Amino acid sequence: MKEAKALARREGITVRTLVERGLQLALAERKTPRAFTLRDLSVAGSGLQPDAARRTWDELRALTYESRGD
Repeated sequence: MKEAKALARREGITVRTLVERGLQLALAERKTPRAFTLRDLSVAGSGLQPDAARRTWDELRALTYESRGD
């Protein structure tokens, strides 16, 4: 509290104003979205299988879902 009073005095403001500014900064910090980092969940391997490398995205997607929902 001594430090807060001294700082407020140096800046020519009240301790109340200093506390309000601190709270505003703390709340603003929480409003700022944190950067999202996608975890790397890739698996070991050497890339696409040779057969898959020759296919289009639409073909790969069709193969992925061909045994579902029919």
